[in-house]
Amino acid sequence: MTPSGGEPAAAVAVAGGRAAPVPPPGPEGVPEPVPEAAPGPGVTRTAESAGSPFRSVFDAAPLAMAVVDREGLVVSANDTFGELLGLEPGELAGQAAAELVDLASDARTWQAYRAVLRGRRARLRCVRHLKHPDGHSRWVQVTLAPLPAGDTPAGAPDGTPGTGSGAAACPPGVLLSLADISVRRELQSRLRHLRMHDPVTRLPNRTLFFERLSAALETEPYERGGTGRIGLCYLDLDGFKAVNDTLGHRIGDRLLAAVARRLTACADEAGYGRASAPLVARLGGDEFALLVEDSTGTEQLADLAESVLTALQEPFDVSGRRLSVSASIGVVERQAAGTSATALMQAADTTLYWAKADGRARWTLFDPERNATRMTRQALVSTLRAAVERGEFTLEYQPLVAMADGRLRGVEALVRWRHPQFGVLTPNRFITLAEEDGSIVPLGRWILATACRQARRWQLEHPDEPPIFVSVNVAVRQVWDSDLVADVAEVLAETGLAPRLLQLELTESAVMGSAGRPLEALRALSDMGVHIAIDDFGTGYSNLAYLSRLPVSALKLDGSFVRGFQPGQRAGEAEPPSPADEVIVEAMIQLAHRLGLTVTAECVETSDQASRLRRIGCDTGQGWLYSRPVSPDRISELLDGHACGRR
Repeated sequence: MTPSGGEPAAAVAVAGGRAAPVPPPGPEGVPEPVPEAAPGPGVTRTAESAGSPFRSVFDAAPLAMAVVDREGLVVSANDTFGELLGLEPGELAGQAAAELVDLASDARTWQAYRAVLRGRRARLRCVRHLKHPDGHSRWVQVTLAPLPAGDTPAGAPDGTPGTGSGAAACPPGVLLSLADISVRRELQSRLRHLRMHDPVTRLPNRTLFFERLSAALETEPYERGGTGRIGLCYLDLDGFKAVNDTLGHRIGDRLLAAVARRLTACADEAGYGRASAPLVARLGGDEFALLVEDSTGTEQLADLAESVLTALQEPFDVSGRRLSVSASIGVVERQAAGTSATALMQAADTTLYWAKADGRARWTLFDPERNATRMTRQALVSTLRAAVERGEFTLEYQPLVAMADGRLRGVEALVRWRHPQFGVLTPNRFITLAEEDGSIVPLGRWILATACRQARRWQLEHPDEPPIFVSVNVAVRQVWDSDLVADVAEVLAETGLAPRLLQLELTESAVMGSAGRPLEALRALSDMGVHIAIDDFGTGYSNLAYLSRLPVSALKLDGSFVRGFQPGQRAGEAEPPSPADEVIVEAMIQLAHRLGLTVTAECVETSDQASRLRRIGCDTGQGWLYSRPVSPDRISELLDGHACGRR
């Protein structure tokens, strides 16, 4: 039963020789008692004894009314009732009321109707869509309410009079009334259309889109005979903001409308020969969606996305201007079962972001593995700061070994995150994230203090050995977002470590781009006695002229140069070492020495590499040939052994 929000109309029935009002129906499905008028002494209650006043009111009432007996047959009806159904009142007598007003079309309404006839339910109200014999249809509100017990239905064939007090009462009937609500329904429909469509593009809006999406996900495949799959192309216009900012919102709105027309054309073409075309909706701003119900696989969605990109390539003529826009599209296609609207939209939004990050003006298909990586990344970001406070980080140290005699000269402190869910994570998994959200500043302070404290402990535990220096990586954001000079001075004073035993490593791109505050900080640290090293040298700017003006004391050659020292593999055969790499490395070492800088080679893995580096004058080496990153206790053992061998 469909409830109606219309005003209830009053009907009248004869009770005790006078008109007794039938109360307005209450909310659908809520029984309400019908008051029974007590008959006057000696009053006979028949249609005839009610007389012409009742018949006049009944026949002339603007509300369509009919009296129905307990068997569900029409006893009598007024002219308005006949006009509404397109039948003569005389033709209605004896017909089944349920067939006239479609009360048997659904089981729930039918059961409620039978309950009213049998006196088990006080009233029934529902809405029905009835067809008129002339072809048009009308929406009507149907109301059934019982007549008071003892009343003879008006116009009963036998005209048997009722009795007064003390006589047996006649079986009651029901009053059936119909109210034409077609105008109201049309208005409601028009208001819903306005509420569910975008005024600029006239496309379905976000509300209607999610209504359709939710319905598609909730419907079982066997109910619609489809594939049980669903697809979504979620697109965002590239560069639309520039159009709005430079030409104004009026031009922007016209461009959106033109885009909507092309998207609709693509959807119509994609739906040709299929049960239905994709739903095109504007979700807001310059975001659109194409929803494909009962999709056949990723190929169908890929073809649709490609057709959209092609359609948008042609410039738009808007108010005498030729405007060009492109689109980035996130494509998702999957089984509808087990998928929620929220999950589908999240996947589409993520994929749209990938499309923009990959270069825009393209479509990208959702990749579960890539999404898992993103989810892991987000999980790490959300717990980074708390992890510093909880003490989940630890340091390992990799030896820096003198190439000439193999003695341990220093160590590089490498942070590890002992994550409770993902296990031990190396810096490449979280340092970039820490730089992005600023947690690198507290994490960097902890690394600096821990490494300096450990270096001082080794010095005290091995007083007869030359002290080793500790090298700590510093992100450029630490220089900008904190007082690095003050932090270093405080840590050195607290730990008692000599400034010359601390080396700070910055990447080549960070150091070469230093100016203003970063450069001043580096100079202050150098004046303090702290060594500054350029990490991964040779892979960035390599601005040698600028290098001479920086307060740098050491270069760490990127491992890619050292790897070129060893034989490679090509087509299953050994490939000789690259002589060019050795020439480049030798030239950089000689230049560094002329500038007064020491050189450390990274990623030394074989004795042959070490020999060649030693021959061309490299100062120190670092790599698995000497040792992997190890615990502080292992470094103590290496100090006791004086030299690092192959581990």
